[in-house]
Amino acid sequence: MAGNGRACYVYGVVTDDRGDDVVKDLPAVGDPDAAVTLVREGGQAAVVSEVPTDKPLGTPDDLRAHARVLDALAADASPVLPFRFGTVVRDTDAVTGELLAEGHDDFDRALERLRGRSQFTLRARYVEHAVLREVLHEQPEVRRLREQLQGLPEEAGYNERIQLGQLVMDSIAAKREVDALEVTRRLDPLALASATSEPSSAEGLVNAAFLIEDARRADFEQAAEELADHWRDRVELRLLGPLAPYDFVADALGAPQEAVAGTDEGG
Repeated sequence: MAGNGRACYVYGVVTDDRGDDVVKDLPAVGDPDAAVTLVREGGQAAVVSEVPTDKPLGTPDDLRAHARVLDALAADASPVLPFRFGTVVRDTDAVTGELLAEGHDDFDRALERLRGRSQFTLRARYVEHAVLREVLHEQPEVRRLREQLQGLPEEAGYNERIQLGQLVMDSIAAKREVDALEVTRRLDPLALASATSEPSSAEGLVNAAFLIEDARRADFEQAAEELADHWRDRVELRLLGPLAPYDFVADALGAPQEAVAGTDEGG
């Protein structure tokens, strides 16, 4: 595979009973026309494609391609161990003789732990006008400052505007803490594990990943739908899945490993 400015991009590892048909028509990282294939060794298979060595990786298309391949495998109901975006080795001989040979026992243990499980990611953000209306209703000082500033030119009332902005931010932060606990209360009991990360915007409520057994997938999706109904017109919920278990790789391996980690395509 390698040679003439080409190397071997590695998406992750699966069991060797997987067929190439699941990913054969998907665009590859670095070269959309390259074939995504499986390289088998010792009961395992690395998911790979050719990648040019003279072209930097990391475009949005590359990130999406990486995730699409792994998520297609995850949706096929067999375990997949995702690798960190940008994992490149010399050629397929390095895949079999080094990567799979040296990591075999760790990969085998991780794949077994992930069998029958996949990740669902929940992204929740407040509807801006709705949460601001709540803050105005609940906080008399916010109402007072807002009324005081109405009709004033932009340059007037600088200190009051700073105070108003801080009060609003603090109020939303308090709501976020309470509402994040509601997400945990409703969804954590249906998951084997969960992981959260900070929202990336002022309106963000929570970003949470859940490791779900296939047998409980319908119950989990139903609970997420009920939460969306509960917060209708107040919070926008987006549920992504089934995905490759990006946020649970280290736990599956039993210890962190530099080359193995995920990237959630959802952003």
